[in-house]
Amino acid sequence: MTEEKTAARLRQEELFLKKESGYDRTDEACVSAMDAYCDGYKKFLDNARTEREAVKAAISLAEEKGFVPFKRGMSLKPGDRIYVSNRGKALMLAVIGTRHLDEGVNIGAAHIDSPRLDLKPYPLFEEGGFSLLKTHYYGGVRKYQWLSTPLELRGTIIRRDGTSVEVALGSEPGDPLLVIPDLLPHLAGAQSEKPLKKAVDPEALNLFLGSRPYPDAEAGERLKLAALDLLNQKYGITEEDFLSAELCAVPAHPACDVGLDRSMIGAYGQDDRVCGYASLQGLFDAKAPGKTAVCVLADKEEIGSMGVSGMQSQAFDTFIADLCDCLGAHLRTCFEHSFCLSADVNACYDPNYADVYDKRNTCFINQGVTLCKYTGSRGKSGASDASAEVMGYIRSVLNRADVLWNVSELGKIEAGGGGTVALHMANRNIDTVDAGVPVLGMHSPFEVTGKLDCYMMYLAMKAVYEA
Repeated sequence: MTEEKTAARLRQEELFLKKESGYDRTDEACVSAMDAYCDGYKKFLDNARTEREAVKAAISLAEEKGFVPFKRGMSLKPGDRIYVSNRGKALMLAVIGTRHLDEGVNIGAAHIDSPRLDLKPYPLFEEGGFSLLKTHYYGGVRKYQWLSTPLELRGTIIRRDGTSVEVALGSEPGDPLLVIPDLLPHLAGAQSEKPLKKAVDPEALNLFLGSRPYPDAEAGERLKLAALDLLNQKYGITEEDFLSAELCAVPAHPACDVGLDRSMIGAYGQDDRVCGYASLQGLFDAKAPGKTAVCVLADKEEIGSMGVSGMQSQAFDTFIADLCDCLGAHLRTCFEHSFCLSADVNACYDPNYADVYDKRNTCFINQGVTLCKYTGSRGKSGASDASAEVMGYIRSVLNRADVLWNVSELGKIEAGGGGTVALHMANRNIDTVDAGVPVLGMHSPFEVTGKLDCYMMYLAMKAVYEA
């Protein structure tokens, strides 16, 4: 019996897929490297609360690594490091490889926009003893999560004279913060009876800006005037300048360690800056790529990847076409031989909400990068369904690099669904598959990731660029 049991166990080890904590497969050197990587990642998050800030932070890091702005028609050779900023809201970088571009490029594509509260075009008003700012939520937010949460005001204003001013109210120590107060439970009886989705009116997501009126008692709308006067003193703007502004409210808390063991990171905007940072750092550290390595940090994914800075824009095609022109290649040939890892997060198994997950096909924390063969909803609607060959390819790439990985879906069938930039890459005739970091509380003001998974995402991106 003992010999038969031992033989069975050996057979199990040979045939079964192991799903174990990645910490059982790592050593002290890996954990040390993980901690150092995550320290840099947390700093990036604090400097990248919006897509514009993410682009600025990424360019600063890239230039330290020898990247230079790409100019159409410039001479390129293997090893050159270049980047193009798309209107300051998206970024494309490349390390020129030794192989001809007609053999394709290796792409890491992430997005750097996150759910938030944008200001409306006419945001400023006063009511009930307060000056307030009206907002229009951006992306898939759960509105109640944004109540009674300290918020910062971030963005860019183009003034009447054409000059621009950057707004980062709440970013410095001692800065005031903004808030949308929640309704007290004593008066929330009727609200509590409503479905959660309808409990908070989106038109009631108004930021409290101030309560001290302008000192001249004869002035009209004194609260609005007082707020606008302070904004004018600080930023040199008038009310009309809101019409040419991109301003948003984002959570004010800095990135931090979570858990007694400090094994997790808590922060706003980890969807999808956790993959954006990994894609960036993987490109920085890739060793002598054969195929040209391309990193894309896209905007507008949370609202369908539309617009000039989204992944459906021709900006990416133009960038690769320009590289092809410089190096004597053909865009269509390049695309059909390229590979893209669509780097986006997935839903980490949460034991508090176990009923929405298929435990056999979900991702767990500390098991590494999670591959997602298809996203979409219901019957894979809106998905880019990676082929068996593509799944086989990425498995071999990650295994050769000793990267921890698993495969998952985004919850149970018809429990919900979601999308990434994968289908937009696939529509360009580029073999594409999704891969990312498991996230708890996705789209909330405070998302949580595992440090080991964050680090494995970086190693995965590096392996793809070097493949």
